[in-house]
Amino acid sequence: MIKRIALIAAVLFPLSGFAAGGGAQGAYWEQPNVNLDNEASLQRGAQLFVNYCMGCHTAKYHRWMHVSEDLDIPADVVEANLIWTTDESGKKDQVGTLMKNAMSKEYGSDVFGKAPPDLTLTARERGPGWIYNYLQTFYVDESSPTGVNNAVLAGASMPHVMWELQGFQRPVYTEDSDGEKHIESFELVQKGSMSPEEFDRAMNDLVNFMVYLGEPARMDRTAIGGWVILFLLVFLGFAYVLKKEYWKDVH
Repeated sequence: MIKRIALIAAVLFPLSGFAAGGGAQGAYWEQPNVNLDNEASLQRGAQLFVNYCMGCHTAKYHRWMHVSEDLDIPADVVEANLIWTTDESGKKDQVGTLMKNAMSKEYGSDVFGKAPPDLTLTARERGPGWIYNYLQTFYVDESSPTGVNNAVLAGASMPHVMWELQGFQRPVYTEDSDGEKHIESFELVQKGSMSPEEFDRAMNDLVNFMVYLGEPARMDRTAIGGWVILFLLVFLGFAYVLKKEYWKDVH
C-alpha cells in the first residue's frame, strides 16, 4: 500500500531532475524502467558500472561503503570484486574510500581531448532517459576516429565500450516532409555476446544504478514519503470532520 501511494506521488509530483537533459529524441527513443526497490538490478548495475565505466570515469562523490550498505553487498565482496585502486603507498583502497579510478586528468585530456567527466550526478543532470538512449545508440561511422558515432550525442569522443555486449549496429533513416533524414531505428550488423533483450536489461540495470548514485537518499525518501502521504490523507479526514463540527451551527 505504501509503495502504491509513493508511486502515485511520483507521478503527480515528478522530480525535475529526471526531466532534465532531454536530448534529441528520435523515433528510437525509449524510457528505462527506473526502480530503486529492485536490489538485484542495482547490484547488476554496480557490476556493469565498475567493469565498463570506471576505467575512465569516477563517482568521486560517493563512497564504496554506501554501495555495500544500500545494495546489501558484503563489504569484503565489494573490496574483492569492485575496488581496484590503491593509495599512494600502493595499498589497496578500503571500502570506506571514494569511488575513484586510476586515470589522471592529464592522461584523460591527452587521450580523449578532455578528461572524462565524473558520473556521480549525471543521472540528475541529464536524466535517466538520456543515459539509457545514449548507451543504446552507438552506431558504425567510419568517418569517426573511434569508428562509431552516437545518435543522442553526435561526435562523442567516448568509444563504444559496450560493443562486446551489444555488437555493432547501423542506423535506419526516415525522411520527413522537408526531405530531412532522421534516425528511425537501428539494425545489428555484428552480434554481441548478449541478445538485444539482454542488452536492454543490462543497460536498464546500469541506468538504475546511476540514478541511485545521483541520489542515494531517494531510496529512503520514497518509503518515508509514502507514510507522510498516508498521514496527510488521514489528517484530511479528521480536519474535514472538525470543520463540519465547527460550522454546523452556522449552516
